[in-house]
Amino acid sequence: MPLPLILGIGAAVAGAAGLGNGIHGAVKMKDANDIMKLCERKHKENIECFEKQNKSSTEDMDILGKKELEVLRSLQEFSSVFEKIHNRPEFKEYQKDGITIPSYDPEEIQRVSVGAGVLLGGIGGAAVGTAGGFAAAGATTAAVMALGTASTGTAIASLSGVAATNATLAALGGGAIAAGGGGMALGTTILGAATLGVGIMVGGIIFNVVGSSLSGKADEAYEQVRKERKEIDTICEYLSELSITAKDYTASISKVNGIYQKQLNILTYIVESLGKKDWNDFSIEEQLVTENTALLVGLLYNMGKVELVLKSNNNSTANKVNKNVVKKAMDDAEKILLEKGFVASN
Repeated sequence: MPLPLILGIGAAVAGAAGLGNGIHGAVKMKDANDIMKLCERKHKENIECFEKQNKSSTEDMDILGKKELEVLRSLQEFSSVFEKIHNRPEFKEYQKDGITIPSYDPEEIQRVSVGAGVLLGGIGGAAVGTAGGFAAAGATTAAVMALGTASTGTAIASLSGVAATNATLAALGGGAIAAGGGGMALGTTILGAATLGVGIMVGGIIFNVVGSSLSGKADEAYEQVRKERKEIDTICEYLSELSITAKDYTASISKVNGIYQKQLNILTYIVESLGKKDWNDFSIEEQLVTENTALLVGLLYNMGKVELVLKSNNNSTANKVNKNVVKKAMDDAEKILLEKGFVASN
């Protein structure tokens, strides 16, 4: 066979092979593009799913956190009236059926009340999730911490509104105020729209979702989105449980607080309107009102100490809802209200 013909056939075969490879490459490229578009869509759906549940849960936690702080701040009203009563006995710690309520401590009530006031002063202009972060870590603990110092050595209570709340959240989360009071460098910094408070509620696992970007490689992106969905489901399940618990606890605290406010009004009437300032002048019924009001103060103080969230030790697992402790706190409250005749037995 003449050489030119052989070369021509070889060129044709090579051309056909090249064309085949080109077509195969184009198909692979199209498949990869389709996969990337699918991954981007799924990634967006994942984030939207998280943000929807997070918004709902954060609102429920914010309601609880604000309620707890308002209750703690109001305890000072009791102290103001109670301290005017002379010759009153020292009320002992309540201990019964596994329930312990601390005895009245004026200094501690003062600290908690003032600290709660400091935090409430900054919540109005603070980010969503701020009050919820306090509830997650324990509102009583947060209130006391608000009277401490930031990592810079600055007294938190001396900071203006939002700065004070952020400094307290940072302290609760192990972070520190950046030099000059600028941004907040939290040990578990939360990316994107998440706040310091949300970071305390959700935990480090949020790193794996919020602010993450997809890989440029189709196969890696597909695996990333699949793993992301699993993490989203875990987080949303936790947030849903947190939401339910927060609503239940808000209802429980509100119930106790409503009864406490009525008792406080009666005590205020006895001391301020009737002018009774000596314990020996109190009738048995008036003494009982005083004792019960002091007990309710201790009960509310205790309820504010409950941490709704148990922090995870790593970024690969979600936090846990402190269900057992929350349930015990609510059950204890019901038992005390029942014992003192504030609620009827079923």
